[in-house]
Amino acid sequence: MSVSWQSEEAPDAVRVSAAGWLRVAVRGPLLAVLVFGGLTLLLLTRLVERPLCGVQRPVTPFITQFVCRNAFRILGMGYSSRGSLMRERGAIVANHQSWLDIFALNARKRIYFVSKAEVANWPGIGWLARATGTVFIERDRKKAKEQTALFETRLKAGHKLLFFPEGTSTDGQRVLPFKTTLFAAFFSDHLRDFMHVQPVSVVFRAPDGEPARYYGWWGAMDFGPHLLKVLSTAYPGSVELIYHPPVRVRDFENRKALAAYCEAKVRAGHDSALTLENTAI
Repeated sequence: MSVSWQSEEAPDAVRVSAAGWLRVAVRGPLLAVLVFGGLTLLLLTRLVERPLCGVQRPVTPFITQFVCRNAFRILGMGYSSRGSLMRERGAIVANHQSWLDIFALNARKRIYFVSKAEVANWPGIGWLARATGTVFIERDRKKAKEQTALFETRLKAGHKLLFFPEGTSTDGQRVLPFKTTLFAAFFSDHLRDFMHVQPVSVVFRAPDGEPARYYGWWGAMDFGPHLLKVLSTAYPGSVELIYHPPVRVRDFENRKALAAYCEAKVRAGHDSALTLENTAI
């Protein structure tokens, strides 16, 4: 499994010390019990929830939140957020650094990710994504109407859909230009008038003494070694979520204008947080 953004510098090699392996031996099983125990509970709950509530999920998202929030406790990572959560129906858009974003964003808000169809077939992650209600889409214009209808159904059910408009994860030291394709669905006749979009900046801070891009996941990096690095870290860093005010889709002329606005907000929050961190150091 790999991601597509490429840096001019090669990723740092993953080296796990003897003490690091001990931390892996302690944290790894705890995290596995939390994740797969939570998944089992979620699936059992869904057996009752689905026939009674259909597309509505009044209970299972709270299980996902519990799992994701406690994952950071097991890892020893700091977790914080600022800004108000959107109450209106609509979507969340955020920058993307690694698989840890999924835990961070789920821990704060009941959301459902929108992901490329290939992720459904990824070992482990694909299984978890399907169980937690991820919306899988194909990059095929022929299926645009079908996917817009799916978005409409989920949004009208009160689901907050989360998109990563960069289309890939990075080293966390930049925000890539937002792709505008997915924003087009927001302007359909059935969504535009009621839909809101909330930009969110995701900021990971590396452990003391480690490179700033420590938690980034990009290029040819595999999931296994990255997970080992996270589990073995002696004094983990932290993650902060910055929720910007939501905006109404109908206030924007087109998808490009909305994408540009959201990109600017996410980048400003991200860069400001990193600048404050560097100034403090």
